[in-house]
Amino acid sequence: MSLMGSFWTGVSGLQTSNNALNTTAHNMSNMDTVGYTRQQVSQATRTYTTFEKSNKTNWKQLGLGVKYSLTRQERDIFLDKNYRRESGRSAFYDVSTNAMEEIEYILGEENSGGSIEGHEFSESLSNFWVAVQELSKDPTSSVNQNLFVTRAYEFMTRASAVYNSLCEYQDNLNQSIIKEVNNINKYALQIEELNERIVSIEAGAEHANDLRDRRNHLLDELAKLGSISYTEDISGYVSVRFEDVDLVKGGLVNEMSLYTDPKTGFYTPYWTMLADYEYNKEGKLVVTEEGVAKAKVFDLTREISSDLNTDIGSLKAMLLARGDHRATYKDLKNFPPDADPSDPTQAVDGWYDTHISQSIVMNIQAEFDQLINAVATKINDILAEEADRAGSAATSDYLRDENGEPYKLFVKNVESEDWTVSNILINQELRQNPALLKFRKDEHSEDYPAMEKLKAAFEEKIYTLNPNVETPLCFTDYYRNLVAQVANSGSVFRGIQLTQTQATDALLYAREQVVGVSSDEELTNMIKFQNAYNASSRYINVIDEMLEHILTTLGR
Repeated sequence: MSLMGSFWTGVSGLQTSNNALNTTAHNMSNMDTVGYTRQQVSQATRTYTTFEKSNKTNWKQLGLGVKYSLTRQERDIFLDKNYRRESGRSAFYDVSTNAMEEIEYILGEENSGGSIEGHEFSESLSNFWVAVQELSKDPTSSVNQNLFVTRAYEFMTRASAVYNSLCEYQDNLNQSIIKEVNNINKYALQIEELNERIVSIEAGAEHANDLRDRRNHLLDELAKLGSISYTEDISGYVSVRFEDVDLVKGGLVNEMSLYTDPKTGFYTPYWTMLADYEYNKEGKLVVTEEGVAKAKVFDLTREISSDLNTDIGSLKAMLLARGDHRATYKDLKNFPPDADPSDPTQAVDGWYDTHISQSIVMNIQAEFDQLINAVATKINDILAEEADRAGSAATSDYLRDENGEPYKLFVKNVESEDWTVSNILINQELRQNPALLKFRKDEHSEDYPAMEKLKAAFEEKIYTLNPNVETPLCFTDYYRNLVAQVANSGSVFRGIQLTQTQATDALLYAREQVVGVSSDEELTNMIKFQNAYNASSRYINVIDEMLEHILTTLGR
């Protein structure tokens, strides 16, 4: 090889080492950049110059030095997929645990960190039971009668406050769902934009590593919101599926929309492109509940299980925790919201298990409403039984109003609706004049049998929290067991959350070992590439001295 040609070999070393030093500096300067993936220079030999082809073992060839091949990202696709799956599962249990802790707060005792509503309701239930006991001692006492009605009013007022707090938390979750859906759409649009830029850049000789970092970070964030899968084609375009439906594919983004339930105001995410639309009276295309049914993003009736990978994503956890309506005692008896509980044929087998049991808020709403419904209807039934036992309206006015109807301590706010906590009031007539419950029969004897029935109503263990619980409870134990059930469930959720967080952190740490920038490693590389640069420089100096010697000698 000529001395002049040898300069090219040295220059190739200088250029390649310089590129490697720049990449190392780029890594060092992005050590704290969120989502950054460390880059590594790949070097390759330049094409040889062949002087002679022969049948001998080796051809006569001349090397032309080193060249910069590419700057590649150091990533592990298996760690990426595992981390994204587990981070989504961790987000699911974070939301579920927070929801359970909120329920614990609403129902819990004030002196144990709970809300004032839960403490006051527990106190009102105890006070109501004491009022029944006092009334049983002297049922004709106006003081005891007034206490009985007053405690019933206090019981209903505080029950409404607890139930309303549960409904308010549902509404808060409902508003959070808007933000989650907006984030999903935003991430999808950004991924599509980055896809276009990456494909355009990598169509040439360059590699869009920094754009890939941004795209990978968006995939990380998207994975926390729901179950995702993705593939990258040969051009660098990434197609993304969200809950087994194409979200980003072929240059299109299948955005989510929100359907608003006209009764509850609850939002249901659905795929805009998959829904059916129809024209309204104004001639505008609108989506209906039927049109959304087949386009829903989530099937919330599926069993939640890690084995089935159905416990992934914060959005799904929010939807499950919130539920799709205000639950009542009817749900525990397998009656949908619009069903008539007096008609057994309207019950739907398995309704509670598929629609209620997996919703944290709805399950507690239904169990709590069941207690209020049982107390109200049981006491009303006892008063009606005693009025009928004393005689018909034509022969007796005992425990009957001026129309001959048995007195009801609890009445409906809207007569056509069910006996639910949000529809039950205290009889205004009895509130104004509790002595109407005189509990003195027509023969002037005190109605102690009625008192025994009232006491038995609070003590008989014939109620269960839900269809999947077999322990019989009485009124006085029901609420304590409800709170205990929430506390136990909360403890289970916190345990799962802790385990899942540890698993996610372990995967994140393992991934950071691959994609993260190590200052020690980069400083080592910097020294290596600097020495290579210096070696190439000294090589060029040697060739320069040789040429100078030859030229000086020949010039004499």
